[in-house]
Amino acid sequence: MCTVMSTPGFTLFDTEIGRCGIAWGARGIVGACLPEASDDVARARFRRRYPHAVETTPPAEIRQVCDAVVALTRGEPVEFTDVTLDMDGVPDFNRQVYDIALRIPPGATLTYGEIATRLGQPGAAQSVGQALGQNPFPPIVPCHRILMAGGRIGGFSAPGGIATKRRLLAIESVLAKASGDQLTLI
Repeated sequence: MCTVMSTPGFTLFDTEIGRCGIAWGARGIVGACLPEASDDVARARFRRRYPHAVETTPPAEIRQVCDAVVALTRGEPVEFTDVTLDMDGVPDFNRQVYDIALRIPPGATLTYGEIATRLGQPGAAQSVGQALGQNPFPPIVPCHRILMAGGRIGGFSAPGGIATKRRLLAIESVLAKASGDQLTLI
């Protein structure tokens, strides 16, 4: 999706996991959020990060992305590789990590180390984790699909922490069962 939206805005919308949000600007989506504790907390986050954005009805292109997030949370195999993300101000390393994460299909996972290796930096797993912790586009950039070595869940900086990560993975049918910090992948 390639579009120009002249008025920066944001919207909150219902999904199977709660109210999510998307913010957009002239060059595409500038941010997204997984469910916060309340709509007021989500609004405050968007207003803090995007002070010129107003809460409004999204244009058709953004509504399509919202609908795709809703479908993803229902367990439908949705990919976001054609969504225009405005990565102005996102460090180059993070952009490279997000590009790889965007290509992980629903129901699949990679480890932090596998992403580091794909970047040609096999010792950079911790840096990959830090980049994912700064992901401004969850779940569009599916940071929940990246695990620690051995299939361990690892961290998750989005609201709800690893419980949200587990839930997203379960929705995508990645998890057969979760036992402590160990995952059994199917």
